[in-house]
Amino acid sequence: MIHLDRVANEIKHIGFYDMLYQDIKDRLDNPNPTEEEIKDILQKEPKFLQDYKQLNIEYNISNIHIKDIPLDNLDKECIDEAKRLNEKLAKLRELEPFTLEFEKSSFLVILFSVEFFVLFSVQYFIVLLSLKEYQWYIYGFFLLSIVISWWVAKRQKKKFTEGNIAFEKLLKEIKEELKSLEDRGCIEYESLIIKESDEHVKK
Repeated sequence: MIHLDRVANEIKHIGFYDMLYQDIKDRLDNPNPTEEEIKDILQKEPKFLQDYKQLNIEYNISNIHIKDIPLDNLDKECIDEAKRLNEKLAKLRELEPFTLEFEKSSFLVILFSVEFFVLFSVQYFIVLLSLKEYQWYIYGFFLLSIVISWWVAKRQKKKFTEGNIAFEKLLKEIKEELKSLEDRGCIEYESLIIKESDEHVKK
């Protein structure tokens, strides 16, 4: 559901992707690759495409480059299926955050930040407030916070895994249904592709 021509264009021309563009230039050993060369490396080395998707999701930009099916001019035999497909597309967008690599998610960053704050607080209470007689209680609280964080992270990772599986399953269904609708003349797939993003301003 991702439009590679759009991806290549955005990487080359939009400053938001400058770091990724630099990585691609280094990989190609070319200071000014064409969009076709960028598209080619995206297909040959999926890591770059994954980095693009990851960056987008972190900033709430969708990688689903398909818009909802307009219902106004559809025949009666197509409209119900198109409505259901639009509902599935909405659900797919909801599941999209789970396509992130959990280890690179903002959730872990927040969790580690909280733990760092707890550790700092432990040192503050023991050293600066001279509460050495309570240090084992305070260290015990810190250890408890680590256990809780581990448990929360484990649950969240499971949620990411389940969400990713649900996303891939739904994506497969949508692709099959889009093809079916196009084969029956209900839609023109090309007209549904979102070729430009309103989220970016080109240089």
